[in-house]
Order: sequence, then C-alpha cells, then structure tokens
Amino acid sequence: MSNQLEQLSKLTTIVADTGDVEAIKLYQPQDATTNPSLILKAAALPAYQPLVAQAIAYAKENATPETQVALACDKLAVLIGKEILTTIPGRISTEVDARLSYNTEASVKQALLLIDLYKAVGIEKENILIKLASTWEGIRAAEQLEAMGINCNLTLLFSFAQAQACAEAGVFLISPFVGRIMDWHKAKTGETYEGANDPGVISVSTIYNYYKASGYKTVVMGASFRNTGEILALAGCDRLTIAPQLLEELQNSSEPVVQALFSEADAVAPKAKLTEAAFRWDHSQDPMAVEKLAEGIRNFAIDQNKLEAMITDLF
Repeated sequence: MSNQLEQLSKLTTIVADTGDVEAIKLYQPQDATTNPSLILKAAALPAYQPLVAQAIAYAKENATPETQVALACDKLAVLIGKEILTTIPGRISTEVDARLSYNTEASVKQALLLIDLYKAVGIEKENILIKLASTWEGIRAAEQLEAMGINCNLTLLFSFAQAQACAEAGVFLISPFVGRIMDWHKAKTGETYEGANDPGVISVSTIYNYYKASGYKTVVMGASFRNTGEILALAGCDRLTIAPQLLEELQNSSEPVVQALFSEADAVAPKAKLTEAAFRWDHSQDPMAVEKLAEGIRNFAIDQNKLEAMITDLF
C-alpha cells in the first residue's frame, strides 16, 4: 500500500509550509508557502548565506540608507522564493510585512514591490501568491491586487467572518489556521481534541462546505497543523500546507487515508454581503479569532524585526 502522503496527494494538493529548499526537494509538493518566521529561519541556514549577501548588495545599490534594510529583507524573501520555485511546479507564497496589516494602501504598495522584484529575477506573477493578513484592510488590499491580476493568499484566518469577506472580495486562496484554533480551545478547556472533533478541523470544514455550496471559487488551504490527525481529518480539502516534520510522518505511515471533504454540495444562496461594520461585528463575536489574529500579526512582526536586526548587523 502507498504511504499516507501519496494517498493524501490523490485527494488534496499538498503544499510545503517551509522555506527550506532541501525539505521541499525531499517531499516534492505542488506549491510552497513562506512567512516572516520561516524566512528568518531560512536566513540563518548556511546554504542561504550567499542569498543574504546578494540581498544586502542589491539594497546597498538600489536604496537610500534609510530604506536599505527593508529592501534587503524584501529582496531576500524574493531570492528564497525564486530558489524554492526551482524545485516545485506551482507557486510560492510571499508575505507582505505584518506591520502593514491595518494599512491597505501600504500593503498594496509593498505587494507591487515584491511582484517587481520577482519580475526582475525572471519570475512572473502567475507563479506567485501575495500573502496578506485577513484583516479588513488586508482583504481590501487583496481585492485591489486581484483586480490587477495578482493572486493573493489570505493568512491568519480564524473566523467565519474573515472567510466570508475573503470570498466576497474574490481572493484566490485562504489559509485558515487549524492548529492555532485548537491551541486556543485546549488552553481554555483543558480538553484534548482529535480528528473531526478538533475545533480547527470543524472551522475549516464549515468554511469549505459553505464555499462549495455558495459557488465561491476561492481555494481553501488548511494551515498550521499540530498533528497528522488534523491533516487527515481534512483529506479532500482543496489544499493543505504542511510542515516538513508532518510530511515525514505521513510519508512513514501506510495506514489508509479516507476522504473527509467533498466538493459536491447542495447549492445555497450566499449570505448577505458583509459591510465593514458587519465584518468587524461578526469577527468580534469570536474571542478566539480576535485573540489569535492579533497574536499572529504581533508574532510575525516580531520575527520581521529580528530579520531586520540580523540584516542590519551584516551591513
């Protein structure tokens, strides 16, 4: 019998949740995702030191002293993305600075810079997903970018309101965070959750079923997994982005994988379109989502600051 990773790949598009090219080569996913935390980890690997040096040299030549570090970080993310694209057939997700999560105009500006940096190294927008936090402002930025033909990956998604707003904005893909939802509930209740009873799995299943029944084309990509049980409980989801250690566990198991989600659903009328006020109200009714969105943005910003400090020391 084929291993679980091979079985799952027949039901769901597998995406590697890492910036480590060697891990990506090993598991051969369709796509790959990065974020500030993963770029920070990758930048510390010996194999990436030439890319770090190249990014710094580029920034020194193309930016003012005040903006050199920021440009070096963007250039590094693009160089790592380019390296990853040599090992996968699909797309790389590259994230806009989390500190811009509540600024639509600045998010669009940085996204366009990333697209230009990719184009300068021979990578077209069709191979890129721009990652943005699923704030109201981030969703509006994605809406503008999608209208320009730039596909987006809306991340740090925890509430149904966020998912509904993303679909209504016509974004290409969302990344609901399974494990972080479970973490919050486990901390509050002290209970252990498994498989289909996992609150994160329930959240993604609800979103997936709503999208399919409502006719939305936005891709659902479960993310932030804590164990393979969560992954297998979402077999059949459009995409799943999985960290290398969990990819390894799936590869080492030959237990059968049973499809849990199906794209066929009885059609329903979509809910009334969310206004900004309705979005903020609905999102605020989910304390888990409110806490985890803010925490996620803070932590990505912390790692962005660490990356900038690392780059600054090398100038």
